[in-house]
Amino acid sequence: MSCGAGSGPGSLSGFGSGSGAGSVPRLVIAAPASGSGKTTVATGLMAAFASRGLAVSPHKVGPDYIDPGYHSLASGRVGRNLDSYMCGPELIAPLFAHGARGCDLAVVEGVMGLFDGASGEGELASTAHVAKLLRAPVVLVVDASSQSRSVAALVHGFASWDPGVRIGGVILNKVASDRHEALLREAMDQSGVPVLGALRRAEEVGTPSRHLGLVPVAERRAEAVAAVAAMGARVRAGCDLEALFALARGAGSLGGAAWDAGEALAFSPPPPLPVPSPGAAPPDPPVALRARPRTPDGLNRPVVAVAGGSAFTFSYAEQAELLAAAGAEVVRFDPLRDEQLPDGTRGLVLGGGFPEVFGPELSANEPLRKAVAALAESGAPIAAECAGLLYLCRELDGLPMCGVIDAGARMDARLTLGYRDAVAVSDSSLAEAGTRMRGHEFHRTVVEPGAGTAAAWGLRTPVRRVEGFVQRGVHASYLHTHWAGSPGVARRFVERCAGS
Repeated sequence: MSCGAGSGPGSLSGFGSGSGAGSVPRLVIAAPASGSGKTTVATGLMAAFASRGLAVSPHKVGPDYIDPGYHSLASGRVGRNLDSYMCGPELIAPLFAHGARGCDLAVVEGVMGLFDGASGEGELASTAHVAKLLRAPVVLVVDASSQSRSVAALVHGFASWDPGVRIGGVILNKVASDRHEALLREAMDQSGVPVLGALRRAEEVGTPSRHLGLVPVAERRAEAVAAVAAMGARVRAGCDLEALFALARGAGSLGGAAWDAGEALAFSPPPPLPVPSPGAAPPDPPVALRARPRTPDGLNRPVVAVAGGSAFTFSYAEQAELLAAAGAEVVRFDPLRDEQLPDGTRGLVLGGGFPEVFGPELSANEPLRKAVAALAESGAPIAAECAGLLYLCRELDGLPMCGVIDAGARMDARLTLGYRDAVAVSDSSLAEAGTRMRGHEFHRTVVEPGAGTAAAWGLRTPVRRVEGFVQRGVHASYLHTHWAGSPGVARRFVERCAGS
């Protein structure tokens, strides 16, 4: 979606409209460590610049699904992730350009500490890595609550660690008083890194958390709107927006074209044809070549139902774009409210979220559970990740679920978290056996057994194990994947939907 140009009375002076995506002014908001206030500052900057009339493109480094929801509220645009582990470094600039096309400014929120990335992979997937790929200046958010002069030494260390990362300024967060701010600024004068803002502690911008981080926007819309407004007000009051925008305009130009779902599918090689055994009958043609049912309008656009609502909030925007580009009619539905799947559903996508929080409501919606079970029984393609896996299980914390998979799910005290290098173990509606993909696990639940007779993935990191379930058209797993990194998954899925 093109962002369009802002032109309100509060617009910053000197910004140009209609910039090419590769020259969009941009900032990366980073921190020395998690908990420093990146989300508050990044979301506040998006809201503050948007209130000045700028079209702001919001981005998040890494696999996080929740922060982009707050970014969307602040900017009015779709929040997009930039993950160099799951998508590959070569796609970071094209994906950024896709999201930022036509915008006046892009704000990229980092992940963890500035130099923290995928375990054992050096700088890969770190905020610093993405900043370099985007040729973007970094604004370091420092939690100054328990220091004064030491802040300069901390910033100096981060600014000198990697010459390829340009730290263009600092925002001091959790400042206690005017006296505290004066001490911090005096120390920073000796560092050579300008202070671009100072924010006081404030309870009203706090956002509630639970076992997997912030509570998603979809679950607390009114409170989230208020929190984002408070973040914007704090940033407007405490930060030098003119200086920040000037810094953003100093970002280097990006070459190459913006990512496009249709082009990604065109350049993604199709799976190879099966090799017949000597003397065996000729193999069936691939689904892509078979005659397919046609919709009433004469077009072959199978309906793919995508779960949404408060229980299923985890998805990447590019997934729906790829499904549509592959020929699907993408229709969203809410498993908490809708008692039937969308009319004509030929495929189902159940993404991540918090079904454990909404277990009673999901269980109570028996008509939909039966509809999902019937769709699975028909052999239609179903792609389920994490929350979707739990929903397809026999039960979740003792509550009946869809019963598609003969396994029980329950909450667990242990957090399973991290990037995974995976190989498809079984042929499925998403991938043929042997296909390599990278993904991410993030959950505090356990499914027993953890894998079916036909497993979904063989995980190579951090320990070798098989995981997930493949049966008929169902592919269900804990692994979150970013389909922009493997667009052929979308094409294969839609082809199977068309042939079901």
